[in-house]
Amino acid sequence: MTTCGEFLVKQLHAWGVDTVFGIPGVHTIELYRGLPGSGICHVTPRHEQGAGFMADGYARVSGKPGVCFIITGPGMTNIATAMGQAYADSIPMLVISSVNERARLGRGNGYLHELPDQRALVAGVAAFSHTLMSVDELPEVLARAFAVFDGQRPRPVHIELPLDVITAAADHLSVQPRLVAPRPAPQAALIQQAVQRLRKAQRPLLLIGGGCVAQPEAVRRLAETLDAPTALTINAKGLLPAAHPLLIGSNQSLPPVRRLALDADLVLAIGTELGETDYDVVFDGNFRLGGELIRIDIDAAQLQRNHQPVLAIQGDAGLAIEALLEQLPQRICAGRSRGAERVSGVRRQLVEEFSGWAHYRRLFDCILEALPEARFVGDSTQTVYSGNHLVELDGPRRWFNASTGYGTLGYGLPAAIGARLAEPTRPVISLMGDGGIQFTLPELASAVEARVGIIVLLWNNQGYGEIKRYMQRRDITPLGVDIYTPDFLTIARGFGCLAERARDHGHLQSLLREAPSDRPLLIELAEAPPFAP
Repeated sequence: MTTCGEFLVKQLHAWGVDTVFGIPGVHTIELYRGLPGSGICHVTPRHEQGAGFMADGYARVSGKPGVCFIITGPGMTNIATAMGQAYADSIPMLVISSVNERARLGRGNGYLHELPDQRALVAGVAAFSHTLMSVDELPEVLARAFAVFDGQRPRPVHIELPLDVITAAADHLSVQPRLVAPRPAPQAALIQQAVQRLRKAQRPLLLIGGGCVAQPEAVRRLAETLDAPTALTINAKGLLPAAHPLLIGSNQSLPPVRRLALDADLVLAIGTELGETDYDVVFDGNFRLGGELIRIDIDAAQLQRNHQPVLAIQGDAGLAIEALLEQLPQRICAGRSRGAERVSGVRRQLVEEFSGWAHYRRLFDCILEALPEARFVGDSTQTVYSGNHLVELDGPRRWFNASTGYGTLGYGLPAAIGARLAEPTRPVISLMGDGGIQFTLPELASAVEARVGIIVLLWNNQGYGEIKRYMQRRDITPLGVDIYTPDFLTIARGFGCLAERARDHGHLQSLLREAPSDRPLLIELAEAPPFAP
């Protein structure tokens, strides 16, 4: 007999799933019956939150949904934070969980792992959650999940299998081919209206978000056609090459870029929420647009949030950009827009804004000199905050972190593991702080077990330094921020990792170049000279 759990594994493999993150439990063992020999690699994290973060990092790099097998009850409460991060950043994630038998659902009798309603628990962090009440529903529900990943704003999907369904016979089901749902194309009439407005623009500005991450060539062509200064969100970094003359960077919260936004007579925003953590990290509400706003987004509701457009176009970012390019003459604003000149002026002003960050710039220059192809996966920590402003890379999907949007701690280590599994040939650097790493530190053991070679660059300031400064600026006596900091080097070595404290920049480069490929290397940087003033 082929059980429902076994058939699920076969169907996932047929649809391109090659990695699953999960912790086996008595309620999910039937999912594991079909894994050996299936062609799917199983990675065991040390906490379900780590499973979700790994799946998130895997999805951001591969472009495919990250898949998790999660037990009933505590497994779902543990992964909810990771689903929240993925939901906020539009990351495809498939969470398959067990749930109590159909006759026991919602009874409140104290069954093992019982929750009143798991679907209600994750309703706010999933595109949808479905309880599989019969084996026959499985093909349709899986197809719905992949339709979300392929054809609309991608977000987590949760499917729960009651214990008496997961073990039921599925011999009558056959593996189905994957039908890829098309992404919505923009209305031609709206594209024509946008083109008319763009033709008239004297000082255009492009705001590009993570919704464009799969379209680097189209974004470059659009920027050059419009001769428009281009600002990227954190998740869009790399969509223009680092040295491109139209690249402003990700500095929308700083005065020079804000002045440029006020001066622009037309702003074209594509695949971006125009949200606080990309446009107002100083939290003063002063990112404003002086001219007309055209917005393009796959999510119709998002078109009306934060900044109201004069023209709202729902559609896939790539399809919309191509439609615009088909109707725009080459370099329509060349000469009058002076895009490169405007960007050059902003960059000169930003040099003054970053005058106190020379030590961070030197740090990243040092890293990229040693590992020019590195991918950076970060947490909420000083190296991430500074790098969000300073670092530009040649290619997308090479810089992402949890400091934007949902802003959870502990993300950077497990997400880096998922990223490395998605593309094993590229070096992955996890940017962590001494506070955040303690949320998910045991995932070092997961990486050792899975033979995943990542570099953990640990910025150690002996506590929650950013929050402490925040308290002090508001005349609040610091409390709860000077936390006990353990000996991370000894702990990492105990997990089977290599671990060293970098003495200086030269020593750091040596460590980076000699990092092993089959287990993590933890490098501790003290917030002190030579790495800090």
